[in-house]
Amino acid sequence: MTTHARTSSTTRTPVQQAALLVGAVFLLVGILGFIPGITTDYGTMKFASHDSGAQLLGIFQVSVLHNLVHLAFGVAGVAMARTASGARTYLLAGGAVYLLLWLYGLFVGHDSAANFVPLDTADNRLHFVLAIGMIGLGALLTRPRTTALPR
Repeated sequence: MTTHARTSSTTRTPVQQAALLVGAVFLLVGILGFIPGITTDYGTMKFASHDSGAQLLGIFQVSVLHNLVHLAFGVAGVAMARTASGARTYLLAGGAVYLLLWLYGLFVGHDSAANFVPLDTADNRLHFVLAIGMIGLGALLTRPRTTALPR
């Protein structure tokens, strides 16, 4: 009886697995943002506005644009997880985007017309956690491994 070893084309590296998981979560969040009940006050959702009253899980303010961005981010993660370098790029660049989004949320007033995403305190905190998590995964899962020198 022979066993079939997985070929390198079907084996994912840890960074690829992480990017695939993050991408899948973004896809799920994007879909959930369009489901009434899971998104509270669904009828008040705007396309892109700070006065969108819809909240994913009753916590995170969302709009149609916000949900579409989550879907696009998810598709990008799943697609880029095909290679280790793509997965690393997705996690590092995506983390940088979320870091910029967190900073944007800190400096743009909630009721400002410039707050078109929309962003609120819960979103800002989540964006910071996503930034640190994605950058951390991209950096830690691709760092060079050191081997012990023989004695």
